[in-house]
Amino acid sequence: MSLEWRGAAVAPDDEMPTPETWDPVSVPGRPTAFAGADAVAYETTFSDPRNEDEAHAVLVLRGTYAQTRVWCNDEQVATHDAYFTPLRVRLPDAEEYRVVVECRVPEDRFGGLHATEALPDERCVPGIWWGARLETYPDPYVSAVRARPRLTDEGAAVDVTADVVANEAIDDRITFSIRPQGNVRGGGMMDRSRVATGSGHTTVQHTIDVRDPSLWWPHDRGDQPRYVVRAKLDDAANEITTGLRTVSYDDEELRVNGERVPARGVTLLDPTPEDVARAADANANLVRVRAQATPPAVAEACDEHGLLLWQDLPLTGPGGFDVDRGKSLARELEREYGHHPSLTALGVHDDPVSPYADGLGSGFLDRLRFRFRAWRADYDAGPADTVADVVDAVPAFPVIGPPGIDPDAVTLYPGWQYGTVSDLSWLCDHYGVGDVVGGFGAGSLGTDDPADETGFDRATHDARVDGGVTDSQTYQARVVQTVTEHLRRQASEVAILDSLRDVGDAGMGVLEEDGTAKPAYAVLTDGYEPTQVVLSDPTPGESDVVVCHDRPDTATVTVEWDHNGEREQEEHTVGPFGRVTVGSLTLAAGDELTLAVAVGDGVVTNEYEICGSI
Repeated sequence: MSLEWRGAAVAPDDEMPTPETWDPVSVPGRPTAFAGADAVAYETTFSDPRNEDEAHAVLVLRGTYAQTRVWCNDEQVATHDAYFTPLRVRLPDAEEYRVVVECRVPEDRFGGLHATEALPDERCVPGIWWGARLETYPDPYVSAVRARPRLTDEGAAVDVTADVVANEAIDDRITFSIRPQGNVRGGGMMDRSRVATGSGHTTVQHTIDVRDPSLWWPHDRGDQPRYVVRAKLDDAANEITTGLRTVSYDDEELRVNGERVPARGVTLLDPTPEDVARAADANANLVRVRAQATPPAVAEACDEHGLLLWQDLPLTGPGGFDVDRGKSLARELEREYGHHPSLTALGVHDDPVSPYADGLGSGFLDRLRFRFRAWRADYDAGPADTVADVVDAVPAFPVIGPPGIDPDAVTLYPGWQYGTVSDLSWLCDHYGVGDVVGGFGAGSLGTDDPADETGFDRATHDARVDGGVTDSQTYQARVVQTVTEHLRRQASEVAILDSLRDVGDAGMGVLEEDGTAKPAYAVLTDGYEPTQVVLSDPTPGESDVVVCHDRPDTATVTVEWDHNGEREQEEHTVGPFGRVTVGSLTLAAGDELTLAVAVGDGVVTNEYEICGSI
């Protein structure tokens, strides 16, 4: 049943909101008229939606950001403080309903990027972001189903949790089933479990064994079969879609279904399903939704397109936080997203120290200053480690931040925030980082006269963009190419570009806000090819030609390079996840070079215009 909503910016006090006027708004959504408000109230009215066979009416709200209270017919009936979990409001018996939902900006540290200046105000409006619908059920009914897949010695299993609601005491059998979705080999399974409880709410847990399972893989390694898990009680049923896979990070290797899968990723700042498709088109096999909860449609797109999903807690920036609250949110994130086969990692504290190297050059004294400032940054990872310890379904990375604070996932911005790209080797070697890179890249303008530079610090980076759109985007592409290829050559297990798409007229995205590609998008697409041939140093002087092979099988490759019109060719064998130097070149400023590698039935190319240092 669709509902009509009205909204108003209100004072965040203890009373039920009573604004003088209500304006029509779209729900779900983020009404731009209320951008910058600390609290927004939403009102809807409707008649009893139940027919004679239905005993329950439930208002289901998804993405209620952030602190939420709900009134029905002037009585407060619900509160909520984790916007990534659905808010299910059981409505009392009545012929007519007036529901008021108040959403406030967060009152703690867990607002994520939406509580910072990294996103425009219109993307941070307190509201019902993802869904609002009215549902009716018979009595009793299954209100929700959760699933966590795992592999076993006999095949696979899915641990299922069903929430049951009843007006009267019941002693019945609930049927659990799993069936392949679409054209997936194997049949379904069915089992029954007893549910005996008094009136109210109860939880039933059950494990469904799956024989001869079809496993879910990232798109560059296999297919994405999925299964529908169903819980049925009498005539009432509820279901959820999942996939069968395992994921781990051990001995500095990311593994899916027990096999090594190096991750080539992008950060999403304002995630949409279209961004997931764009990431796959760029040969990425992972997306990191930075310091915010993933919208359900985006997580489903990751499942469908075969993109690994790195999910952060909504926690970013310097400052302490409530560890118990962090642990609670981590458990809720794991529970809410656990059925998604794409879920691969959980990050805890993003960007936990103030920038300490902005504007530093790359000379000897600058490196001394960098080391001193990094030492002085001094971050206590204990609270983040404690939160990460409660995560058991996927690998957890407690700290995502700059070198020098011993991060679990490092962020590296040489050639942008500080120094030149040539400093990357020193950073990785001196600080022992680079196996897991949670963010790298450079920014650029999207227009010569940007009106909205949200998240873009022009004062710090003005020298990098003072040539306008063309020059800044060209520079960005060079930085992205050089850092991407360096991380590939050193076999970083996880490398994540920051970021895929801008949120304003300038930013770190390789796509403009509307999805238009900058030159760096094509560069990234080439650099993220699973098998690619690259230069060790794309500047004047001597440079090796290196094949990077991120596939599990040995391959015979043919490498060809065209250097200012002169061609050479070599054939080599490269082992699983191997790196092989196939030749060397002497380069000069202004040279043009095209590299190509033939592997299997395909050919991948990589182009360079040699310039000075970056």
